[in-house]
Amino acid sequence: MTHPPHHQPDTPRDLVGIGIGPCNLSLAALAHPLTLDTVFYEQRPDFHWHPGLLIDGATIQVPFLADLVTLADPTNPWSFLNYLKTRERLFPFYFAEHLHIQRAEYDAYCRWVSHHLPALRFHHQVDAIRWNPERTLFEVDYTQLDTDGEATALGRTYTRNIALGIGTTPHIPEPLKPLADTPGVPVIHATDYLDHRTTLLTADHVTVVGSGQSGAEIFLDLLRHRPAGQEKLHWIGRTTAFAPMEYSKLGLEHFTPDHTRYFHALTEPVRDRLITAQWQLHKGIDARTLAAIHDELYRRTLHGGWPDAVLTPGVRVRTAGRLATTKVELHLEHLQQGSRSRLTTDAVVLATGHHQRPFGPLLAGLDPYLRRDNSERPRIDEEFRLVLDPTITSTGCNIYVQNAELHTHGVGAPDLGLAAWRSATILNTLTGNEPYPLPTRTAFTTFGLQQPTPRVPEARQARQLTPLTDSR
Repeated sequence: MTHPPHHQPDTPRDLVGIGIGPCNLSLAALAHPLTLDTVFYEQRPDFHWHPGLLIDGATIQVPFLADLVTLADPTNPWSFLNYLKTRERLFPFYFAEHLHIQRAEYDAYCRWVSHHLPALRFHHQVDAIRWNPERTLFEVDYTQLDTDGEATALGRTYTRNIALGIGTTPHIPEPLKPLADTPGVPVIHATDYLDHRTTLLTADHVTVVGSGQSGAEIFLDLLRHRPAGQEKLHWIGRTTAFAPMEYSKLGLEHFTPDHTRYFHALTEPVRDRLITAQWQLHKGIDARTLAAIHDELYRRTLHGGWPDAVLTPGVRVRTAGRLATTKVELHLEHLQQGSRSRLTTDAVVLATGHHQRPFGPLLAGLDPYLRRDNSERPRIDEEFRLVLDPTITSTGCNIYVQNAELHTHGVGAPDLGLAAWRSATILNTLTGNEPYPLPTRTAFTTFGLQQPTPRVPEARQARQLTPLTDSR
């Protein structure tokens, strides 16, 4: 790849990435060997993937082949296997027989990639995106930050294409926001769990709110490190059960490009209903984690008695408040019984998930050009492009989104297993010459009677129509 050694600020780039999480890191890794002028901005000082949830022993929920590049380009130098090779750990990994790697290892692998890609710019905060009709380019304004996060310089980049990968933000339920925002009150989001773990282990009573994977992992970690008979733990969640995640082989085909294409072709109301119905595909708990919790609870009954741990699904927090100076009182409602009760606890961990970080502030300058659906969400086409006014798209300039298309592309949007395929799709569309040929079929399941036909890129069509020459 040829990177301009000294990019001129007024020269338009081919692609500007905003945010450097796993999705845009995948895009940067696959763009690296191509002849593209790219830059990726991130306001944090370095790559970190949910550092507060890198609990010892916790694994990612996709096989290691779902790294940044392999499912689009197995020969790419930024694969997880090549990372192991550079660390002289291939043989230990081979004998360990781990299909699912630890989160901490995935985080370290991504950081290794981020330290080797020259197009990444950490300590850069993007402030605004605008359309410049005179130059028919996007303008990206940014602030360069120092090690303390203070502004040191302002800059502007012009680009033909943008990839938004700004990630998610922790979701805190409304009844608990006042407590979570109060300094000194032990109500934290799971994202910050490891930062507060020592305090939580010494708290007299701890309540975990949330019945997904993070809630299960935190409950298990607390359970394992509190004395038998004195666990003093509550685990509650809104779902009707601490349900296992759907992980059958045919069930996993919902995380294939085939299902993504099928989902995108459905009508908006059907898509919205389907997302709600498919919660167990991506919001359940890994069966191994559930088994480990049960095993730990059972172990604590071997000498008689039951552990002092209460696990109750189907419960929502109605309101919450402080009790005295150190305790929290939760007002609970059981959704099936209709019954209510109060729970006094010393600390609360909110494993209540994440919401997509809103585009609004960043794209305010583009609002007149954005096309929205009936729920005022951005419309996104099959190639992960925001649907914009034709005055922009007719110029060949586009804004791509990464992990922000749940409402248009389905449950695979946040899944790490589709990151490389989505990045390759973006680069194929952006370049127009298909540097990463992708399969036209990826699942045994046919998801509809009328399956959308995969779009064959023009570059591939041209190759398929080229006549064979007789070399004799």
